Amino acid sequence: MSNFIVGLTGGIGSGKTAASSRFANLGIGVVDADVIAREVVEPGTEALTKIAAHFGNNLLLSNGALDRAALRQTIFADTSAKTWLESLLHPLIANETIKQLGAVQSSYALYVSPLLVESKQQTMCQRLVVVDVPESVQLERTMKRDSNEQAQVEGIIASQATRDERLAVATDVIDNTTGFTDLDLQISRLHQQFLVLTRTDK
Repeated sequence: MSNFIVGLTGGIGSGKTAASSRFANLGIGVVDADVIAREVVEPGTEALTKIAAHFGNNLLLSNGALDRAALRQTIFADTSAKTWLESLLHPLIANETIKQLGAVQSSYALYVSPLLVESKQQTMCQRLVVVDVPESVQLERTMKRDSNEQAQVEGIIASQATRDERLAVATDVIDNTTGFTDLDLQISRLHQQFLVLTRTDK
């Protein structure tokens, strides 16, 4: 188990996946909150059964999987529905996160979460890396990637911590506006820095 946890976060469309995949290529164990959030509602799970019972089977696709877009629309306009869903899923996600972090064998673990700052989870991390881009870039990338309407993307951005809030608690910042070559260089530098820190942290 790795006792040194590096948190990685950033707003939607900032490039968290591109950054985390580069850490993985360097041999670092990655635990991704978004992946865990999908795993806990896979067909056959108790959580998915409860969601269908609460909101109706119209939130299920023909193959029995959760229709995530329909669920997003359901909770986007209904605070009580969002609260109910979070009270169901957050403990499951937290338990699975701890389990997966405990299984990481590399020098340090990378914990990737879009809501790391909002959920105050940075307290469990020895370092907090923020993948940073201007809001205009977030908007452009997300609309292109997900074919979402501008208003929907703006709503998601507004529901997350602001750029300033993330940067205020960051120990390290990755500027993801300058291309993949520079991204590789920044991550390589951080990786070497974290390896040194893990040795002095013991």
